[in-house]
Amino acid sequence: MLTRQYITHAMTKRLISSRVTPHQEALMARGLPKRQPLPGVDNIVVVASGKGGVGKSTVAVNLSVSLASLGKRVGLLDADIFGPSIPLMMNVHEEPLVDDKNRIIPPVNYGVKCLSMGMLTQEGDAIIWRGPLVMSALQRLLKGAVWGPLDVLIVDTPPGTGDVHLSLTQNVPITGVLLVSTPQTASLEVTLRGAQMYRTFGVPIFGLAENMGHAICGNCQHKMEIFKNTTQRYVKEMNTKILTSIPLDGNITECCDTGIPMVLKYKDGEYAKSFRALALEILKDIDSSKRNTDKKL
Repeated sequence: MLTRQYITHAMTKRLISSRVTPHQEALMARGLPKRQPLPGVDNIVVVASGKGGVGKSTVAVNLSVSLASLGKRVGLLDADIFGPSIPLMMNVHEEPLVDDKNRIIPPVNYGVKCLSMGMLTQEGDAIIWRGPLVMSALQRLLKGAVWGPLDVLIVDTPPGTGDVHLSLTQNVPITGVLLVSTPQTASLEVTLRGAQMYRTFGVPIFGLAENMGHAICGNCQHKMEIFKNTTQRYVKEMNTKILTSIPLDGNITECCDTGIPMVLKYKDGEYAKSFRALALEILKDIDSSKRNTDKKL
């Protein structure tokens, strides 16, 4: 459960600009719980966007499978307690087993360890909880499970900058954040605010995956822009970069509904190519983040 002291500090940090002095940063950090690593998990990458409906879960699923295809040991945590979608997209519906220490054993599909609140509730049940219960559930999924050994744990987060995001930054060392947005002003502005929250807490922003910004003609392979693209201007404001541009593909609905990731069913398509590029960029950013951490130590 979040303490009054933590909530006060968190609210303060969300309201101020990221351009704080070292003295101010030290003052705000007082009383915050120390981040504890997950046993056997080398890196935690959060997939986030302040905006809903931009395809975070689809990106998290296909990125996880792409990383696994590169030989990495990968886990996927569905941190959207109220709207879990990973069980459907990864075709994992069975209730997880527990070991003799009452720790959850994440089921595996497509070479990825998966865990979601959707695996622990009856199908169709609504989760009607207040904040403390949500945080307790997240702690159970995060620290009450046997995740390791993993090279990277991908965390799919809900929209906004609320309890789940604050709890993640509070409890575990996040290697970096992958932002997801469509190339619309309404989406990018909210994504910018989401990035600001993580940056205020000192969490590195790896970059942005631009989703559904264009389509590829099935006949001539011509790239067709769907929206007036404003992404470049916003990534400059975020002081980050575009890691990949993911095309809109008519097969995505079928793949999500049947639980077969696009990068597996259509391995040679432009969609899969964009995720292979994204996976390689994420691995490079992880290595860079590790080197920077080692220098500080």
